[in-house]
Amino acid sequence: MLRNVIFLAASLAFATGAIAADRVTGRPFATRSEVYAPHAMAATSHPLVTQIALDVMRRGGSAVDAAIAADAALGLMEPTGSGIGGDLFAIVWDPKTKKLYGYNGSGRSPKGLTLAEFQKRGLKDIPPFGPLPVTVPGAVDGWFALHDRFGRVSMADNLAPAIRYAREGHPVHEVISYYWNASVPRLGKYPGFLEQFTVDGKRGPRKGEMWRNPNLANTLTKIAKGGRDAFYKGEIAHTIDTYFRANDGYLRYEDLAAHTGEWVEPVSVNYRGYDVWELPPNGQGIAALQILNILKGYDIGKYGFGSPEHVHLFTEAKKLAFADRARWYADPAFKKTPIAKLLSDDYTTQRRALISMDKALREVQPGTPKQLDEGDTVYLTTADASGMMVSLIQSNYRGMGSGMSPPGLGFILQDRGEQFVLKEGHPNSFEPGKRPFHTIIPAFVTKGGKPWLSFGVMGGAMQPQAHAQILMDLIDFGMGLQEAGDAPRIQHDGSTEPAGQNTVMSDGGEIDLETGFPYETIRALMRKGHSVRFADGPYGGYQAIMVNPEGGYIGASESRKDGQAAGY
Repeated sequence: MLRNVIFLAASLAFATGAIAADRVTGRPFATRSEVYAPHAMAATSHPLVTQIALDVMRRGGSAVDAAIAADAALGLMEPTGSGIGGDLFAIVWDPKTKKLYGYNGSGRSPKGLTLAEFQKRGLKDIPPFGPLPVTVPGAVDGWFALHDRFGRVSMADNLAPAIRYAREGHPVHEVISYYWNASVPRLGKYPGFLEQFTVDGKRGPRKGEMWRNPNLANTLTKIAKGGRDAFYKGEIAHTIDTYFRANDGYLRYEDLAAHTGEWVEPVSVNYRGYDVWELPPNGQGIAALQILNILKGYDIGKYGFGSPEHVHLFTEAKKLAFADRARWYADPAFKKTPIAKLLSDDYTTQRRALISMDKALREVQPGTPKQLDEGDTVYLTTADASGMMVSLIQSNYRGMGSGMSPPGLGFILQDRGEQFVLKEGHPNSFEPGKRPFHTIIPAFVTKGGKPWLSFGVMGGAMQPQAHAQILMDLIDFGMGLQEAGDAPRIQHDGSTEPAGQNTVMSDGGEIDLETGFPYETIRALMRKGHSVRFADGPYGGYQAIMVNPEGGYIGASESRKDGQAAGY
């Protein structure tokens, strides 16, 4: 009950500050207008990076070239959420074939590390930082796979802007500076971090302060000249191997040399006439599809945005989807997720029947479909004059990753292996050479077989929740692209996170509501048995590009991050 009281006091105190200005158009929570452009569009979480993407397309590069250049620059300018020590996922709309292509660029666990080693150390969970959660970084391989199929200019051209900014410097933006400085105390004890990611060995850069990373410039230059093998089979890989041998780690040259990502078929459900596309597991994208499948059984639009019914139904659908997420999502090379069954009408009807309009679910078990046998991130989207559109997401996990920073390379290795379960027999149990459950997910929407929307939302377990909410805002509540990003968000936090650690939610979890929901809604939710609270900052970061029916594109970038949508 105390949390509810705290929420009420906080919501009343902050309600007057929810609107930055009195705009003459749009909904009161919108921070700015949508961006329109006739030829090309880019939306990223950093204004300089958005300009890099546009410059690449102006010089003849494709939307994929622009996305690669942008991602490389984000690894420099926003290391709090990305870098070449992490993984990458992408969905590409190709106007020539009129098809969507999915790419899974996630890396695998070290082959020399076993479940028995964790048990010998007396660990019940994989540590969030340090050498043990490190998995093979897949981002660089992902760049080259995407470029081989859809690139128009050289990889050296794509990496040149990031290399130049790494050598010459760039001013650090406000939100990035905040998270950077928050990371230093917990990551500073890991070898190489303070030397390469602080200003003076004690702090991260302040907002507006110039930041240079010559080590990363040298690393990217080697990749530009030597291709993907310069990273996975050359001097860089040997440096990583030596570093982990010296620091109680298990990542080896052989793990890097054996890495390859894969092209995968996106999966979809139809939500009120729109085909929503996500990538299959080992990612969590189908959780968004499961939420939408459940919600399409209700006329959400008639209840209105911010109503008790809106929040309640979304939360209950999320609980059901995430129980399945914790139980069934894993590396398909080790355990097949029953995707078709989880998304089937019959199974969705069974799960929907568990929802009451009057009472919150307290205990949620995963479903048993019949079978044939969490952190920070960057999301970006680009679209070019040919009609190619890219939805790309990339992450080190837990913000800046593991803290493990090999000398002279200028990047941090990801800690994605924390998402494995130290429980034998679970689909997501740790095994050598296995891809962990992944939180980062790009999304795409088509209508009538044509591209409609490329979008994503950063932020761990918030991502599928926000994917569903963005589409509810656009489709059910009739919002514009910018309004959908700025609208107050809902986050349900339950005991089924992180995936696999606990597949049963037994306490109902808690709803975090962003400033802007009326107290009448809060009161009604509490009376249904929901625990409601106020939270600081877990609501993600949204970028989107929509096809303008009048020609060209519409772009949006929300105010929770430092980003920008722009075009020409």
